[in-house]
Amino acid sequence: MPLLIITLAALVFASWMFFEPQRVAWRRRAVLRAPCPDAWRDILRRRVPYFRRLPADLQLRLKERIKVFIAEKAFVGCAGLEIDDEIRVTIAAQACLLILNHGDDYCYPKLQRVLVYPGAFAVTKKTTDPFGLQREQRQVLAGESWSLGQVVLSWQDTLDGAAIDDDGRNVVFHEFAHQLDQETGAANGTPELPVSRMYAGWAQVLGAEFEQLRARAAEGETSLLDDYGATNPGEFFAVASEVFFERPREMAALHPGLYQQLSAYYRLDPRLW
Repeated sequence: MPLLIITLAALVFASWMFFEPQRVAWRRRAVLRAPCPDAWRDILRRRVPYFRRLPADLQLRLKERIKVFIAEKAFVGCAGLEIDDEIRVTIAAQACLLILNHGDDYCYPKLQRVLVYPGAFAVTKKTTDPFGLQREQRQVLAGESWSLGQVVLSWQDTLDGAAIDDDGRNVVFHEFAHQLDQETGAANGTPELPVSRMYAGWAQVLGAEFEQLRARAAEGETSLLDDYGATNPGEFFAVASEVFFERPREMAALHPGLYQQLSAYYRLDPRLW
């Protein structure tokens, strides 16, 4: 009897593994066939300046991405916030800009839900001091990306980041860059690159840029990249991604190697917008 149960369980699992991708593809085709609601277009025009600057073909592609994202990812309101299309579309548009050219089948496969607070939220984290003692530290955050399929965002900071689109700071870009990074494990500044030959150049360029930012931060020098990027390579990639999309011409002029690497990874050239 136990052998029969194990065999049946294996058959059910194998069947699920075989048919689930087909079911996902079928659901996505149904989502993509539906027109983009007029209300969503209005939200994009009001809330997402990046959308207005995109050429027509990329606007269309972004709307297709948004439809899939909203259909497949759960949005959860926290601290009394009620989720509506204004929240869904504003967040999805910015998250999907990062994956605009990542392939038609790609949509943050490990992400399950987006938690949204009305404003900045407090978390308690355990830290280890230089003597090895663990302490609990309370932090106030605008966003957080978890490797367990979850992104947490402040709605007010999301709105501010989208409205001011040329200051190099955008919490949605930052946290979803972490999601891309975390698909290969812990965020270490190296997401899964399109081709294997890119890894050597990526490590060389981003490693050197990270060390330069650390040196500038230690000396108190200003930089195009926020000093928070000097925390670790994972934060450097997220901070650099914010600047890549919001201040592309300056990054290309001041950090040409870094811009080239990010442009090859995202398969986009925001300078053209």
